[in-house]
Amino acid sequence: MSDMITADLVDLDLSADTKEAAARALAERMVALGRVTDLEGFLADVAAREAQMPTGLDGGIGIPHCRSAHVTEPTLAFGRSAAGIDFGAPDGPADLVFLIAAPAGADDAHLTILSSLARQLMNSEFTDALRSAGDAETAAALIRGDETPAKGADGAASAAEGAVSASQNTAATPAAASAGVAAADTAQATTPGSGADTTAERPFRIVAVTSCPTGIAHTYMAAESLENAGREAGVELVVETQGSAGFTRLDPGVIAAADGVIFAHDVPVRDKDRFAGKPTVDVGVKAGINRPAELIGEVRERAARGEATSGSAPATPVERAGDAGEGYGTKLRKWLMSGVSYMVPFVAAGGLLIAIGFAIGGYKINKAPSVMDHFMWTQADSWGALFFQIGGVAFAFLVPVLAGYIAYGMADRPGLVPGFVGGSISLTINAGFLGGLAAGLIAGAVVMGIQKVNIPAALRGIMPVVVIPLISSAIVGFLMFVVIGKPIASAQKGMTDWLNGLTGTNAVLLGALLGLMMCFDLGGPVNKVAYTFATAGIAVSNPSDSAMKIMAAVMAAGMVPPLAMALATTVRGKLFTETERENGKAAWVLGASFISEGAIPFAAADPLRVIPSSMVGGAVTGALSMTFGATLRAPHGGIFVVPLIGNPFLYLIAIAAGVCVTTALVVILKGLRKPAAQTPAGGSAAGPAATTKETKQPVAA
Repeated sequence: MSDMITADLVDLDLSADTKEAAARALAERMVALGRVTDLEGFLADVAAREAQMPTGLDGGIGIPHCRSAHVTEPTLAFGRSAAGIDFGAPDGPADLVFLIAAPAGADDAHLTILSSLARQLMNSEFTDALRSAGDAETAAALIRGDETPAKGADGAASAAEGAVSASQNTAATPAAASAGVAAADTAQATTPGSGADTTAERPFRIVAVTSCPTGIAHTYMAAESLENAGREAGVELVVETQGSAGFTRLDPGVIAAADGVIFAHDVPVRDKDRFAGKPTVDVGVKAGINRPAELIGEVRERAARGEATSGSAPATPVERAGDAGEGYGTKLRKWLMSGVSYMVPFVAAGGLLIAIGFAIGGYKINKAPSVMDHFMWTQADSWGALFFQIGGVAFAFLVPVLAGYIAYGMADRPGLVPGFVGGSISLTINAGFLGGLAAGLIAGAVVMGIQKVNIPAALRGIMPVVVIPLISSAIVGFLMFVVIGKPIASAQKGMTDWLNGLTGTNAVLLGALLGLMMCFDLGGPVNKVAYTFATAGIAVSNPSDSAMKIMAAVMAAGMVPPLAMALATTVRGKLFTETERENGKAAWVLGASFISEGAIPFAAADPLRVIPSSMVGGAVTGALSMTFGATLRAPHGGIFVVPLIGNPFLYLIAIAAGVCVTTALVVILKGLRKPAAQTPAGGSAAGPAATTKETKQPVAA
């Protein structure tokens, strides 16, 4: 730890009033010491991590952190704020701020040390000592472990006997705990007079898994918090931390002996099937930090009621509610988005390859013979045919992948086989994307139903490999071929015919509607519905003219919000914070590349002005694109696929018109704010730092 933090990386009078300004102030110290090579690039990585989940913790702690290619060596900077800074913690602002910077390829030893520090932050003696430190050198020494905080009145061990020494214990925690549980079992079995009474007196046993997106801080804080709460409750609790430094699997005997399971995670739990058949509580990682005693109580209650998962994993990441009482509609949206998210890369790769094939070989390239039979290295047509045929193969996966991963979102890995089978049948019977959606939902539901059947322990091993795939595939295949396939195919044909028949006012109105949807939640569910609707039309070797017009309108509208925010920050920079102006520079590139999410920082900070303005501009662009008859064969690419667009000049005019409309509305609406709402250039609560639960909701899906 001695080389990770020095007095030069400590600011005991941190004057920043926003989390962005705090991160910048501490990052500048890292830059001065050569620990960070690109300040803006590093801060963008920090902001991206912060956007996934606020890094504020109860007890006045903020831990912005990330792994970044702009970091030369693992580094920790510490700041102490007298006024407090909002990092999104439930109990209020943070006065202790730790900026953790890890290189993209940091070795396990360094990451383990940083993770050990995260554990120490759960100890009040450690944080109290930092609050009372009189100089930067003392604070740095406390964090390094060179100085020991004063012990509590009850003689508790010091908060940080040294992060380095703590790191030596962290990696071995699961194995050591496993040995302890095994020893306890042995003692119960061998102690004279031990028997049913002794066994009955053994403490309740829980195994837990913690993980977070970066695997550096929250993962280990949740583990420490759960372990402390377990000791206070008289529970034997063993935690498997699945962090960036890897993880040591809990001994199977420990899992088998456990009475309950707690998952506190924001990324999928690895090898989740190991914990099947136990009472399980599944929550986000911050719940493990903030309310560990409540989670322990909940899993004990479930065990008392005899609740247990069946022979498969209890809940998948996309099915996991996170909040009690989550409705079926929310789960359905997550399941569908699971399929769409896995499908989009196939759409992008296949669509762009097909578009390149057309660009090289002309629009008759779809009639070319197989390149296996005819390929000339020196002929452009052969290369065009090659790209076109590769793209066609990629496109053939769209519906099976959509159906397979919808089923995966519902039922985890056992849902993949029947989902893919159902999706392939959908293509066979010409049911298209509608058939894929139905097949995925049916496959997931069938597998979930099978998983609820109580299976003898001796058969559980073959369930996910043989029994579930066999039975579920047969049921899904029967339903798709015999029962619902033909009606869905008819509906798909009806929708295709309707699209092909769109002309005049109807086409313009559809373009406006798709533009509104693309700009409503900037990459969220509504945006994805419009995008999937457009890509479904061109996901064939010879798409109709109407389908290509719809694709063009959707991409044009999706480019409007980030480009408009970039333009607004350029022409009226005083209306935006310094951070927003910096984001505006990146928004030029993001918008030009058709990445609507580039406008999210602006929408999160000021949703009531940015989102409606973006929707109006998107509707204008979508309507104009349809009016001009612009067409597009590629599903992505932004301005970089302009050569593949029909009527490219008018298409660019449509985009420019929407950008100007949105820019004008944003500038006007922001200019109407009361003076008290204006923010200083350095950033304030009106910037992204002040994002609340309400302002996040429109763009967080």
